[in-house]
Amino acid sequence: MPRSLAVFEDFDPAGTQSFTNAITRFRERNIVLPQFNELRDPSALSPGLIEALDRVAAHEADPVNLFRVHWFNTPGQSLPTSVPDHIELPTELTGTEARIVVALGNRFPMIGAHKVLAAYACLVARLITGRFDPTINRAVWPSTGNYARGGVAISKIMGCRGVAVLPEGMSRERFEWLDRWIEHPDDVIRTPGTEANVKEIYDECNRLEADESNVILNQFSEFSNHLGHYAVTGPALESVFRHTTSSRQARLAAFVSASGSAGTLGAGDYLKDTFGSRIVAVEALEVPTMLYNGFGDHNIQGIGDKHVPLIHNVTNTDLVVGISDKATDQLDVAFNTPAGLRALDRQGVNPELAASLTNLGYSSICNILAAIKTAKHWKLDNNDMIVTVATDGSELYNSEREKVLRRDFPGGFDDLEAENALTTHITDVTTQHVLDMDETNRNRIFNLGYFTWVEQQGIAIEDFERRRDQTWWDGLRPLIDNWDDRIAEFNEATGAKHRQ
Repeated sequence: MPRSLAVFEDFDPAGTQSFTNAITRFRERNIVLPQFNELRDPSALSPGLIEALDRVAAHEADPVNLFRVHWFNTPGQSLPTSVPDHIELPTELTGTEARIVVALGNRFPMIGAHKVLAAYACLVARLITGRFDPTINRAVWPSTGNYARGGVAISKIMGCRGVAVLPEGMSRERFEWLDRWIEHPDDVIRTPGTEANVKEIYDECNRLEADESNVILNQFSEFSNHLGHYAVTGPALESVFRHTTSSRQARLAAFVSASGSAGTLGAGDYLKDTFGSRIVAVEALEVPTMLYNGFGDHNIQGIGDKHVPLIHNVTNTDLVVGISDKATDQLDVAFNTPAGLRALDRQGVNPELAASLTNLGYSSICNILAAIKTAKHWKLDNNDMIVTVATDGSELYNSEREKVLRRDFPGGFDDLEAENALTTHITDVTTQHVLDMDETNRNRIFNLGYFTWVEQQGIAIEDFERRRDQTWWDGLRPLIDNWDDRIAEFNEATGAKHRQ
């Protein structure tokens, strides 16, 4: 039987045993679910919830931290801020007149990465529609790292078992975090390979799916991932844009994001609907699937390759950019060493801004380099702003940095090496490996998805094809409000209250 697109348009969970069990579990554990509108704008949280947040640390497995699964967090502050934490990269660093602003994802709770938002969106959409029973089902989180960690965190809070499926070659810090959070060691499943080995993850999930108690929450095909970012990340970036601009001439020119699961690209759909901004999808140059139908391996951890995610709205994408993992590897070293900070200072970069670059992990640096390429390719000026996201911070890559230092800089990373890294990978950035998405290219890349989703994963061809039309994507948007209504009804049924 062909698989469903699983967007839960018309389903009434009332009376199903799974829904009844979920209500009972959440009542017993006093778990209150946040609505998407509360994550979009946490300024309206109730005084009782604010008091509860003030008593709970962001790293704890506490149900209150579900109300921190948004962009309005800052280090050392327990309450939401008025504007998402962000940095603006200066011209001295980027070499372009266009403004490049980066929202910081390592402010998210529990995992220090924005993928916990995607995990919440995917599980809550199934929970409130009666398609997940926390008393029976295991939530399986296929990932290249952060989404699996986010899923494990959300599962633990919601009182169910979470299974992390991720490549064995991911950073040591990811597995150390999982060791601390997972109670059953067999709930961490290591698949062969690294970032680009997504098919191996799918194969393992197909094996796990034979056990009906396992529910696969595949971020690459769960449209609630796309919708969560459309509903929460998009408005958060709108808030950043409005906060950082005062000129009427200011334009939100583009949103840039590495593809990965393509969930974050849903924020680009929101910004295009709101401002008419363009959407830039980024991939590793070593595995140029969209650019050149290519294959290979890479180390930009956080973005899987050799496929086109089902939830990628390809025919709404305007540009594809390729970035080398050599650039992200070496710039991570530059941003996190004394020699790199000295080189940035000589370049005229404010020391406080330079120090904040530690908030950028591998895929975050990838996004920034793609934003610079985009600005140069489209010849953007100082009236144009590009927004992007730092999916996680450099603290997840300390062990990887040690490997890069041994491999690329066996004689040490000194001032000359730092200057060369900044010059090679930022100052001398060209507009090579950039593809404008006309109708032909959009359809070519869209068609690539057929081999993964129809031939390998069993999606019905009719369902696969309907995603080509923007009216289908537009028809998904009302689901967000419907889910908020159901979350409110679910919370009322549980009777759960925030601790006073």
